[in-house]
Amino acid sequence: MKTEVLHALQQFSPIPLNENMLERPVHAHMGDLALPCFPFAKNLRKSPVSIADEIAKSIKHPLIHKAEAVNGYVNIFLNRSQITSSLLQTIQEQSRSYGSSNIGKNGVVTIDMSSPNIAKPFSMGHLRSTVIGNSISLLLEKNGYKTVKINYIGDWGTQFGKLLTAYQQCGNELEVRQAPIQTLLKLYIQFHEKAEQDDSLNDQGRAAFKALEDGNPEALALWDWFKSESLKEFQRIYDLLGVKFDSYNGEAYYNDKMEPIVDMLNEKGLLKESDGALVVELGDDMPPCLIKKSDGATLYATRDLTAAIDRKKNYDFVKSIYVVGNEQSLHFTQFKKVLEKMDYEWSKDIQHVPFGLILKDGKKMSTRKGKIVLLEEVLKDAISLAQSTIEAKNPNLENKMEIAETIGVGAIIFSDLKQHRKHDIEFDLETMLQTEGETGPYVQYTFARANSVLRKSGETSSYTVNKVNDFEWEIVKSLEQFPQIIQHSAKELDPSIIAKYAVDLAQAFNSFYGNIHVLTDSKNKPYRIALIRSTTIILKEALRLLGMKAPEEM
Repeated sequence: MKTEVLHALQQFSPIPLNENMLERPVHAHMGDLALPCFPFAKNLRKSPVSIADEIAKSIKHPLIHKAEAVNGYVNIFLNRSQITSSLLQTIQEQSRSYGSSNIGKNGVVTIDMSSPNIAKPFSMGHLRSTVIGNSISLLLEKNGYKTVKINYIGDWGTQFGKLLTAYQQCGNELEVRQAPIQTLLKLYIQFHEKAEQDDSLNDQGRAAFKALEDGNPEALALWDWFKSESLKEFQRIYDLLGVKFDSYNGEAYYNDKMEPIVDMLNEKGLLKESDGALVVELGDDMPPCLIKKSDGATLYATRDLTAAIDRKKNYDFVKSIYVVGNEQSLHFTQFKKVLEKMDYEWSKDIQHVPFGLILKDGKKMSTRKGKIVLLEEVLKDAISLAQSTIEAKNPNLENKMEIAETIGVGAIIFSDLKQHRKHDIEFDLETMLQTEGETGPYVQYTFARANSVLRKSGETSSYTVNKVNDFEWEIVKSLEQFPQIIQHSAKELDPSIIAKYAVDLAQAFNSFYGNIHVLTDSKNKPYRIALIRSTTIILKEALRLLGMKAPEEM
């Protein structure tokens, strides 16, 4: 709408205009759009008031109902009927593809996301990377990119040496087979409790990991067993969240591919020795990037460099995104800087997408100290609470379990994504599941309510939009903004923009629903049903872009 109005205004403006010059007034009585004329005063040598008055008097265009000059602004009131009629036709013709674009031109974007550690339960701490990455993937696909979702499983590193040491010293095979992840977590926590009293345990853990890297058969067999059990557990959670991956190549996949990268760094004269370790110096304002420890063991940076080069070779990405917590910002800055020093021009296409923590009672969750909230348990609790609400409010609802799952899981996802990803989130399950306020169930309930009206309306005939009231116009304005919202959300890699939009559209619909008698007004019913149908199309698509389902009944 802004683009079309801009073209219309350009015919009557004495200087060139752009979309940034058009504002949306805070109050509806001030119009739908406003053109401030203060920036034109110097060039035209006229006051903003007189410029606004001249433009307002000269405007005549079918999209514009009227224009008023007020204190140096041109307040523009749009032709509601024409815009509404055209928009509803477009949405119903394009349906789910409304708002799609080809900005990405089928360029490949790799998304490194989720990445839980094997031999540990899938905690709430990994929820954010999973759902943020999934939504970003959907938004980029909507904008014409081809995405490759990579689950860079944490299946390598010193922590596995510690776990192997703990198992070899205190582990029981039968216990692990009966409850793999719970038992391994218990061993991991016990190791760190003992290591606080006896630092030599840490040395044993490092030695055990070095043996694993060197291909010790016993260590490899245990590691492979731990990994297999972990992936089974992870898959149950991904199925609940509706998240799929294109690659599960974890850190271990690159174990035999790192030495050529280390050799390349050496050939380029980038490797320096520091206390027996090998590092790449990055200047006085940044710590050096550690490539190999003094015992020859590799680190995160070594594997990440290898993985990045391998992904560029395999996918030829136009952008490579890493959805990883705020605390890893320095690591990614160093990692990109090393690639730049290696003369990889595409290092500029790597982007770290950071996010904040999920807090419990204001404190960070920690696997090491056992203060952990398991994601699978949270999802099950959310589904159970949703099921109880359905039993109380709508006991005759069909497919109750399926809908409870949709609501419970959706509540968890929406609660995460409605926040800007850089913010920390306080975990509160009861708040997440409320059907009022800025929650997933509120948006889902609005969708179900709108579908209930459609079911009751029966077949509707063709319609003419004669007059659009204020409640209807708020919905129309929100629907019209959807393509711009999608592009903005994808550009910023920020799903919260879509989540907030979904809440705003739901609020506009509920105001309309509470004030307009749709089914009893036969004259306006066909047009209003078209408006409601368009609303359901966009609400469902907005929820899909967040990785959520839209139940038609609740």
